[in-house]
Amino acid sequence: MSQAQAQKMNLASLDIAEDKREQLKLALEHLLPEAVNESGVDFDQLKRALGEWVEPGKERFGLQWPGKADCIKIIQQPSIATLKPCREESINFDDTRNLFIEGDNLEVLKLLQKSYFSKVKMIYIDPPYNTGNEFIYPDKFAETLDTYLEYTGQKDSEGRKFSTNTDAQGRYHSRWLNMMYPRLYLARNLMRDDGVIFISIDDNEAANLKKMCDEIFGEENFIANIIWQKVFSPKNTAQFFSEDHDYILTYAKSKTAWKPELLERSEQSVARYTNPDNDPRGPWMSGAIQARNYYSKGQYEVRSPSGEKYSNPKGTYWRFSEERFHELDKDNRIWWGESGGNVPRLKRFLSEVKQGVVPQTLWFYSDVGHTQEAKEELLDFVEFENTENVLNSVKPSRLIKKALHIATKKDSKDIILDFFSGSASAAQAVLQQNVEDNGNRNFIMVQLPEPLNVEETKVKTIADLGKSRIRNVIARAKEDLGQKLDFEVGVIDLGFKVLKLDRSNFNVWEGSLDKIRDLEQQLELHVDHINDASTPEDILYELLLKSGFSLTTKIEKVKLVGKEAFSIEGGALLICLEKELTTELIDALADANPLQVICLDEGFKGNDQLKANAVQTFKARAQEQESEIVFKTV
Repeated sequence: MSQAQAQKMNLASLDIAEDKREQLKLALEHLLPEAVNESGVDFDQLKRALGEWVEPGKERFGLQWPGKADCIKIIQQPSIATLKPCREESINFDDTRNLFIEGDNLEVLKLLQKSYFSKVKMIYIDPPYNTGNEFIYPDKFAETLDTYLEYTGQKDSEGRKFSTNTDAQGRYHSRWLNMMYPRLYLARNLMRDDGVIFISIDDNEAANLKKMCDEIFGEENFIANIIWQKVFSPKNTAQFFSEDHDYILTYAKSKTAWKPELLERSEQSVARYTNPDNDPRGPWMSGAIQARNYYSKGQYEVRSPSGEKYSNPKGTYWRFSEERFHELDKDNRIWWGESGGNVPRLKRFLSEVKQGVVPQTLWFYSDVGHTQEAKEELLDFVEFENTENVLNSVKPSRLIKKALHIATKKDSKDIILDFFSGSASAAQAVLQQNVEDNGNRNFIMVQLPEPLNVEETKVKTIADLGKSRIRNVIARAKEDLGQKLDFEVGVIDLGFKVLKLDRSNFNVWEGSLDKIRDLEQQLELHVDHINDASTPEDILYELLLKSGFSLTTKIEKVKLVGKEAFSIEGGALLICLEKELTTELIDALADANPLQVICLDEGFKGNDQLKANAVQTFKARAQEQESEIVFKTV
């Protein structure tokens, strides 16, 4: 009898290309079965079925630039990195649903694909504007993790580095597009069907960004190009024009699924509704009932209560037929003025209009803040001497709150993602908005630990700056709410969990030619393939992430026959990191009736018979429970 085998745990992030091919194949099997063969999708036949043939190299409409093909390759390349938990930098680590992830956002976005696929309600990003002063991330696409580890001092440098992108260099716009394209593509995967993305940008790359987003999100899902008045006074030192605004490019994942929330009416707007005639229906305001659009029934004469006659002025028409006009007048919906002899106007009652206001594309600094307010706000929460690196691009939290009002609901546990989080303005906006309306939104911030030109010992990178700001915002919120520092998360989540990008906790097989030359060394690593520096919690979070569970999933330690295991989602997944597995422990894991079990290969100590028996035990127990238990080793 052949021995049964346990499934090997896949440590790579979601293979996006393979996942898309499988989804496409399933869809085509119902729609165009002739485009599916034994190997998968027959793309040539698919084109023929659609009545279109694109010759290789034929010119096509769209945004093209040097390096675009490499962008597609990097999207399809899975990540074998991990996110390591950092309790000492977190607040309320075990219970919070807020995340701060320190690392290169390209790798992080790949790692989030399994756990957060189609779960993010709103994305706000403030990416580099490509003005020649910002970091533009690695230009060697196949080496992003290595570049990041060298950049952060976690690996000996071999010359790779992050650099600025000046217009004196070749491929100035291309480098920016190469940086943005894969990140936006991966970000779209994380958005819910009713999700929306807001992207801050200025004139340097606004046109290119629009074309790129048309391709990634679909031209049909374009929502608006918002204009933000970012300064409160003109810059008289400008050579030509004072640049007083930036843009916020807005796209939906699906325009048919996303609907903006109505904004609250301002006090000034509500104040315009009065009730001079004590109408029992409440406050109202009047509006003209003439229009210039031709209406065949809109030409007639009316008489006011005081006897004056009014006809529609030449070139205009009443908005209603004469019959409808008299119905409205009888219902006291026509206002003739206090004297009863004015030109008739229609009464619009506050109780009958929409309870909110449709968002507009002009956002004035008086409503959402300006750049100077953003700088003052940052310094209010972070004691920081040299802010030269960040103050030119920081955004006011009121600006992001406006987006939150439009795109999220307070009681829906919406996830807000910012993978260019900078000084964490978006995190502040989420926390403060939750405090204001008792909401339960959650954030995921991602930031590269870009060095700052400072001498402080605690705040050395922009990531440090963001974490410091979040801590102080939380402390201020607790103080304002009268809560103690040791409070427990309730409705308002005033905590955040810090994780940091790093190499996998497992020595992953390297198949490149250079690595094969070191075959003996690789084989030695795989005798004991867990990194010595990795803690059980490091390993736990990697398995959690790569099994498709969120990084804020509840984890419970359980004791089984004197050994320790981790119960995920109420026992749906059991992870056992014991290095000495026994038959009794295997039985206990099976008795817990999980849907999935993950154990360390090392725990079997090379005992293939014990591993085979474990497979049979889980299979037998699943049959008894008329269910299925997936058993994996790593």
